[in-house]
Amino acid sequence: MAVIAIGDEAPAIPGLAFEAGPTALVFYKVTCPVCQMAAPKVAILEDAYPGHVIGLGQDAEDDIAAFDAEHGFGAPSIADLPPYEASNAYGIEAVPTLILVGPDGVVRDVVQSWDREGYNRVAGELSDLTGLPRVEPSNVRDGLPPFRPG
Repeated sequence: MAVIAIGDEAPAIPGLAFEAGPTALVFYKVTCPVCQMAAPKVAILEDAYPGHVIGLGQDAEDDIAAFDAEHGFGAPSIADLPPYEASNAYGIEAVPTLILVGPDGVVRDVVQSWDREGYNRVAGELSDLTGLPRVEPSNVRDGLPPFRPG
């Protein structure tokens, strides 16, 4: 199964209402080094676009809370435990994966792994959709690579 595509209808996730506004879904695993590296950048997105960023951790709630405390994830998270219903519905192949869902429930962007350009693009799209000021979660001065596979 391939990762969900731009233009596809986003599968429902219990407890989330996409019609409430754009939603950036961040699929991650607490033991993933790339997820740990990207966590502070997710926090920047959550700070800039509060309520529009949701984590889907493939781990128990206690582990998710410890991950947030240690790595500064910053976004509210839902545990997506085995058999990983949400991850499978979205065709997640690598973590982290960032998926932007519009208020119409349609996938607007998909960013697999750590991809500076992709995270910045999603931030711009969130700004356009919410009317909130544009932020740049990552740039060359932060020391992160432009891309790192998950």
